[in-house]
Parts: sequence; C-alpha cells; structure tokens
Amino acid sequence: MDIHQDWHQIRRIFAQSFSSSSHYAIASIGEDGLPHVTPIGSLMLTEPGKGIFFEKFTRQLPTNISHNASICVLAVNSGRWFWFKSLLRGGFDNWPALKLKGVAGERREASEEECKRWFKRVNAMSFTKGYDLMWKDMCQVRELQFHSVEPVKIGAMTRGL
Repeated sequence: MDIHQDWHQIRRIFAQSFSSSSHYAIASIGEDGLPHVTPIGSLMLTEPGKGIFFEKFTRQLPTNISHNASICVLAVNSGRWFWFKSLLRGGFDNWPALKLKGVAGERREASEEECKRWFKRVNAMSFTKGYDLMWKDMCQVRELQFHSVEPVKIGAMTRGL
C-alpha cells in the first residue's frame, strides 16, 4: 500500500476499526528506550499522510514524543461479523489491521473545523453525564505526519489481498 495513493482505502479501514473498538493504539518510545502503547479515541485522519488527535488524557505519550517523535498507530477491525465472514470464507476481503508509521508534531490549539468534526463524532453521547466530564473542553490537538503504511498480514487469511 502507498500512503498517498491508497489514502481513501486507509481512511475507510481506520473508520471500520474505530466502529468496532472506539479507539486506536499509538506506540511511542520512552526516554528509557522502552516501548509504550496508548489507546486514543480522538485520532482523526485528515489529508493524505496526516492526522490529528486531541491530547487531553495522555500522560506518558507527550513526554515520550518530546524525546523521540516517532510513533506507530495501529487500527484493528475487531468487528465480530467481519471476522466471522472472513473465517467462513477462509480469507479477508479487506485488511483486518493497518499500521501507520510516522512522527508526532507539536501540540497546538484545535481549529474550529477540527472541533466541529470531533463534536460530530461524540454528539450521540451528549445526553450522558460523562460527555461534559470527558469531552466538553477538548481544545488541544497534536498533529501527526505519516510516512508509511503497513498492512497486518495474517498468513493464508490475508494472502489474497
């Protein structure tokens, strides 16, 4: 897959992943050289090779990025129906998971458009008590720049892709 040429397909697979699990995993490298994985529910892919996430609940990730900006984002389609159909068929009709590798940029204030997109995503939960506690003051994003995409291969089940 090519990060720019296949961006539409990458976004579609990421959307399917989010629908099935409501988060992605972002791996970073700590100052001690050890890997660290953070679940992120606010990541949004934008133009080809780029994305953002609202940085509110992360603790270790910003520290790691300040020492080493390299990141890897994992999106896994965990949908039961997707897996059941694939197992019955003996193969996936689409990649079950993708890894985007790149670097994290600086944290900045979110634009009005980015906020609107975020609130559209979480609006269905606006009636809950947790909505205001978690999401009403999401205001800072971190930009991501991806340089490569890697489909996750699962033996014979992904051979035809």
